[in-house]
Amino acid sequence: MKNVVYEEWVATGTLVKALVGFFSLLIMCILLITIAVGFAIQHPFLIVVLASPLAFVLLVFWNYRGIRIKVTTESLLIYYGFFNRKRILIGDIVSCEPTKAPFRRYYGIGVRYGTDGSWAYTTSFGNAVKIILRRGRPFVFSSNNPEKICNIINQTKNVPHTQFNLLNRLKQKKGIVESQLVQFTRPSPPKTY
Repeated sequence: MKNVVYEEWVATGTLVKALVGFFSLLIMCILLITIAVGFAIQHPFLIVVLASPLAFVLLVFWNYRGIRIKVTTESLLIYYGFFNRKRILIGDIVSCEPTKAPFRRYYGIGVRYGTDGSWAYTTSFGNAVKIILRRGRPFVFSSNNPEKICNIINQTKNVPHTQFNLLNRLKQKKGIVESQLVQFTRPSPPKTY
């Protein structure tokens, strides 16, 4: 990873942990009672039927147990489980601001679509970061330190090396000749007569 400036792990909120624990305990009790009564021994398929929801709940919880946030000199990376990964180039960010992820906007936690038109990766109804992009919907994600992340992103946006990295990527993709890149990135010396 190129120049990781900031890294954070945001664990799932207490409410979600309590709900997962309650439902897991409930399913385990039902499973143990059916085994103790002997009904499950006569019908072994019942053990599979009762254990499957428990395995599913625990797998989903383990997958969405938190958000990993990385800010590099070039991009913002947000990982939420195996399948939800977002990479946003710093140059594509118009603004970054601390916010909250209230229930009334996202109606829950997880990967959500908000009533304000934003996409969100939330682990709780608390602190979050709102990213406004050049193109596309605003993106919100939970964070323990939203002010710090926004300060880092805003500082990184204003550093000239980000523009140079973008120009290097353009050069590789579009086949811009080196002389054009040098003319664009370095001011020409004043002409003396």
